[in-house]
Parts: sequence; structure tokens; C-alpha cells
Amino acid sequence: MDAFTVSGRYWHLLDDQRIQCDVCPRACKLREGQRGLCFVRGREDNEIKLYSYGRSSGFCIDPIEKKPLNHFLPGSSVLSFGTAGCNLACKFCQNWDISKARETETLSSAASPDQLAATAKRLGCRSIAFTYNDPVIFLEYAIDCADAARALGLHPVAVTAGYICPEPRSEFYQHMDAANVDLKGFTEHFYQHVCGAELSAVLDTLLYLKHETKVWFEITTLLIPGANDSTEEIENECRWLADNLGADVPLHFTAFHPDYKMRETAATPPATLSRAREIALAHGLHYVYTGNVHDRSGSSTWCPRCKQLLIERDWYDLGRYALSDSGACRHCGYQLAGVFDGPAESWGRRRVPVHIA
Repeated sequence: MDAFTVSGRYWHLLDDQRIQCDVCPRACKLREGQRGLCFVRGREDNEIKLYSYGRSSGFCIDPIEKKPLNHFLPGSSVLSFGTAGCNLACKFCQNWDISKARETETLSSAASPDQLAATAKRLGCRSIAFTYNDPVIFLEYAIDCADAARALGLHPVAVTAGYICPEPRSEFYQHMDAANVDLKGFTEHFYQHVCGAELSAVLDTLLYLKHETKVWFEITTLLIPGANDSTEEIENECRWLADNLGADVPLHFTAFHPDYKMRETAATPPATLSRAREIALAHGLHYVYTGNVHDRSGSSTWCPRCKQLLIERDWYDLGRYALSDSGACRHCGYQLAGVFDGPAESWGRRRVPVHIA
């Protein structure tokens, strides 16, 4: 077993001698030598192993707003990284070169959890983010990195599709301070035929995060023309979020661009995002954003009470900032939902590749 392979958690032996991986609802059932759909977990020596521990497709410092997290330490920088593979099969994947990778050459960078945390601290980052592909599939590595980060006063952030079983989900989120959950659409048909997954499992994760954890989380829905952007579907999503999660969970509607197996589908018109934002606001959601397009109004934060501009955003650059250090509106005193710790920082839109020796 090489240095990048570790014994995995969450599996059990079936009566037919196959081993079932219990990390996500896909429940891959494997014989010796087989890999799961995610490719980075597989059966070896009669157990499930993770083959990407300590390996990455690259490290980069990003603005926290790129995750996107608009209510978590605004303007701060985050050390971001991912591995390879994914437990979904989205035909529209925007990071398919990483998430669908099957070659170890993709994982050309390496770092132990302590190295990763120390580098983030040295470079002035407030957080580390598991992103680009889903950290659920490299759970053991993500948890160890999260613990190393917290030991240095940094915040672990998960960017995830939320497709995880209840038992590993409980352990995973005990080690996270923030998350952005991709809610891919709002019909089982879309999830099954476009993502190869189940909507109900993702909704269960959102309910868990809201009602059973203290993790700050925001939600992103990528709107794809003709696939998940109908008024009815957007209304159903917004109604469910308002009824089950409340008004204070930020929702990001982002623009699709042709990629992977949906190259013939047109890019999302900005008007579609604006319409979705209006629908969400009409359903009582307080914080609704547009992304992947240049829209200062739609990407900025407004006070739910007095309607004043509180955080102006031009892409990821912050402009006017009218919040107290604790996140209260300086105009009317309304306390915004989120994690605010002092004045906004000014990392801006920079994206800086990092080499960890």
C-alpha cells in the first residue's frame, strides 16, 4: 500500500461476498480489485480503500466569494484544492477534467494535512476549501485536513453536492465550519437522468445541516436552459427552501456554460438568472444572488429590513461595505445571517496558484 492509499471507513460485507461502500447513496457493491463510480475508492485486501489521500489536482488561493460563500468572512482568502473523481455523473459538469479524471497524473500535487494547514496560515488565508470535486469521496483526507486547519485557527469549508449517507454525513460535518451545497435542480427526473443521483438524498442533507448542525451553509443552483430553469421548478425549489430552511439561507443562481456532455446546450441568459432571483425574493428568501455573470445588483447584499446596499460586489471585488464588525446593518441595525468577524478583508478577485513542497 503506497503513501497515498489508506483504509476507508463506512463499508460492510454483503452475503454474496461483495463489499458495499456506505459513504454515499450510490452504494457501490464491489468485488476484489474493483473501483466505485468515484474511482478514488475501491476494494482491496477485503476492505474499502481511499487511493487519493494527500494527493491533489492543485492548490490555489481564491476569494471566499468564489465558493460561493457571500456571508462567511467577506473579502477573505481561502486555500482551495480538490482531488480527482466524483460520486455524481452530471452531464453538465463544469470541472469534468478533474471530477471525471481516471489517471493519477491528474493528482500531480501532494500535501499532508499539516503541510496544507501550515501553508494556508503562512499565506494569510482564513479558511481552506475542499472544492473542484466533491470532498465526500475523499472523506478521510478532508477530515484530517479540517482538523489540522482548525488547530491553526483556520476554517474548513466544504463545497459539495450533499450526496452522502447519514452516518458519514454526521462525522463529516462535525469537522466543517461552512459549506456550499450544489442543489442541481428540483425534480427527481433531472437528478436521475442528468446527474445520476437522487434529489431526496440532497434535500435530506440540507435539512440535516439546517436543523442538526451549526455549519454555516449556502446553496447554489446552476440554471441550465431547457433542463432545470422553468418557472415552475424554480418556484417549487424556492417554496421548499423557504418552508423547510427558512429565509436566511443564501441562495445563488449561477449561469451554465456549454461543457462536457452538454456542449450543444446554450449558455444561460442573464435574464434567466434575474427572473429566478425575483421569484426567490417573492417567496420570502432574504439573500438571493446571481453568479457567473456580471451583475452588480444581483451579486451584492441588501438589507432585508431597510433595503440599503450593505456589501457591494463587482465580480469578487468588494466595494461599498455597510456592516458592523458583527454583521449588523449600519443603517437600521438589522443583524445579517452569516459569519462575520471584524471588517471585510480585501483579497478581491485574485486567483493565485500555490505549490506546496
